[in-house]
Amino acid sequence: MGGLNLEVFKFGMYVMFPIGIMYYFGTNLDNRFSVPGFWPQDSQTNKLPRDREELKREYERLVAKQKLQQAKAFEQERLRAADPQNETK
Repeated sequence: MGGLNLEVFKFGMYVMFPIGIMYYFGTNLDNRFSVPGFWPQDSQTNKLPRDREELKREYERLVAKQKLQQAKAFEQERLRAADPQNETK
């Protein structure tokens, strides 16, 4: 049949194939599998407030944003109520 040379060749393939795959995919990973611009820059990410003043400013900003949204919704409701074409019969 195959003999000793075939067994040595098969053993070599069994050992070297995974090592070759790991070497090929394991080296130079940054250039091979990286997508430029995938992760956001520090200036584009959310920053958590760290001290009391920052927390207060963030709270005031959120409250002002919510009040603005409520005012817009109230204005739209007022305009919808004042428009005679939108009345249902």
